Amino acid sequence: MNLLKKIAKGFALLLLLAIVALGITLSYESACEPATAPPLDTELMQAAQVRCYGSPDIIDVVQVEKPAPADNEVLVKVVAAGVNPLDSHYMRGSPYIMRLARGIGKPNVTNLGVDYAGTVVAVGKDVTRFKPGDEVFGGRDGAYAEYLTTRANGGLALKPGNINFQEAAAVPIAGLTALQALRDSGMLQPGQKVLINGASGGVGTFAVQIAKSMGADVTGVCSTRNVDMVRALGADHVIDYTVNDYTQSAQRYDLVVDMVGNHGVLANRSVLEPSGRYVIVGGAKGNWIAPLLGPIKAMLLSPFVDQELGMMLGHIRAEDLEVLGELMLKGELRPVIDRSYRLSDLADAISYLETRRAQGKIIVDMP
Repeated sequence: MNLLKKIAKGFALLLLLAIVALGITLSYESACEPATAPPLDTELMQAAQVRCYGSPDIIDVVQVEKPAPADNEVLVKVVAAGVNPLDSHYMRGSPYIMRLARGIGKPNVTNLGVDYAGTVVAVGKDVTRFKPGDEVFGGRDGAYAEYLTTRANGGLALKPGNINFQEAAAVPIAGLTALQALRDSGMLQPGQKVLINGASGGVGTFAVQIAKSMGADVTGVCSTRNVDMVRALGADHVIDYTVNDYTQSAQRYDLVVDMVGNHGVLANRSVLEPSGRYVIVGGAKGNWIAPLLGPIKAMLLSPFVDQELGMMLGHIRAEDLEVLGELMLKGELRPVIDRSYRLSDLADAISYLETRRAQGKIIVDMP
């Protein structure tokens, strides 16, 4: 018995040391390195880079070589790019667990930005889906740049003619996340009741409109200053969270889509119908376990209850961009833009994003 206790204590100590070592490794941050000089006699463009982890102050807009499309790629002149929480996570390397894929000490990928809209200026010899002059929108690493290349069969779609480039740039990640949370994870059906917690944010403003287009009864949760906006987006009911706590209501919902994470899993489950679904899209701030607590609790609880509880991550797919394009073309979906910045002011744009007070989306205009 004493031997077993000693083995158990030894194992626990080794596990603790391993966790501490992993924590030290993941939280280590290298100093920022200077930008690499572009090759001589090449055509240059401006692009935003992060060569270390840190606050928006580390963002550097530099001259880099203009890319050329491969045989299966298109070259897009970017007109506008959308700002997303994902940009902040990549910039800070937070939560730390993502550094296992993004890079230990410093990011492996220095380019920043994902959402963009612009004009195709050249195509590879194997491309038939697009042609020069096409106005497009999509998602790809390195969107904060004057030009980018992307696979023609990747996350790219034609821009609807009734929206401008700034509006199109606001769509990809937020719009796809809202669509996939409602349709795929939430399995929303016409006539069902859905509550959207964080209805005035980037994903939330899309979720309200998409849910209405699907025939749902929509309740949006937001602050006092955003009540009128959320109602104007089509929400049937609006809850001001500074006045009322939706988790204390007698109302029950078929689906709760949570972009905020300010209430626990059990509290959200209490307002679900017996066969309802709870979909986590956003979470609490933090470098360590805080952003993961909600999804972990939902995963552990879900097998023991009738409701479906879980987290989802949006995926950039051309077919879903086309779905969003059709909704915009029909006038059922319109991006909400809070404000726009120049590429040289990208640090200010992401700083504003991190306040979590933006109404809808933030846009960066290219030079």
